[in-house]
Amino acid sequence: MSTQPQLSLKKLYSGKVRDLYEIDAQRMLMVASDRLSAFDVILEQPIPDKGKILTEISNFWFDKLANIIPNHFTGDQVADVISAQELPLVEGRAVVAKRLKPVAVEAIVRGYLVGSGWKEYQRSGTVCGIQLPAGLQEAQKLPEPIFTPSTKAEVGDHDENISFAQCAAIIGEDLANRVRDASIALYKAAVEYAATRGIIIADTKFEFGLDADGTLTLMDEVLTPDSSRFWPADSYQVGTNPPSFDKQFVRDWLENSGWDKESPAPAIPDDVAQKTADKYREALLRLTQ
Repeated sequence: MSTQPQLSLKKLYSGKVRDLYEIDAQRMLMVASDRLSAFDVILEQPIPDKGKILTEISNFWFDKLANIIPNHFTGDQVADVISAQELPLVEGRAVVAKRLKPVAVEAIVRGYLVGSGWKEYQRSGTVCGIQLPAGLQEAQKLPEPIFTPSTKAEVGDHDENISFAQCAAIIGEDLANRVRDASIALYKAAVEYAATRGIIIADTKFEFGLDADGTLTLMDEVLTPDSSRFWPADSYQVGTNPPSFDKQFVRDWLENSGWDKESPAPAIPDDVAQKTADKYREALLRLTQ
């Protein structure tokens, strides 16, 4: 089970889930580990084959959505940039990606009222400052998808929801508009396809970067069970939070464990880790087969 492959390439960065290695000035190797982050904490137990499953899902979506916006792929194969001896360490969980300047916000699109959005709506009738119609229920589909950016926290810190005005103040109004429009277009296209596979995409997070020419480019991961909330359409019911194909399964276990989210996270039982992996794999199979 891969958690931290030791490669001869220079490591650029270790995130909650991904490790980045330098190939040259234009390219890097992005490796998806089996680590799981919940409530902005990296859990001690890896999820079996999670990195491979997420890489396969991301690659599927990058290809399907390439007509909407450029993505970080260079066209190079992993086997072209690392030795045959090291290839087994990352096979199936790595891609060769462009080195981009990251856009300094998380681009979140919500199509349903759930999670932190539902909690805010109950208090104020808004989500990230966006006024919504009165009388909506938990998990209800919104009249239109909404762009609800958040800050991009360092590892170990918490992302914070921000308004569009705050987003524009951080990255500039023109770029904020481009990120919002691209995010909503990507979400709508993905929702339409996923519906044909019996999956509702309640919300998702996109990551963008800029290339040397300033071209907005989709990067990192896309529409995986880590970055999105996937619901099985056949069990969806307004007013209740449906079971999902994502790490919500682990999040629910942690919520019920009595953990205070400040002290070290409790150990995840093997059966919870395996059931989480099974949910990720089911999402992959539903989407791609």
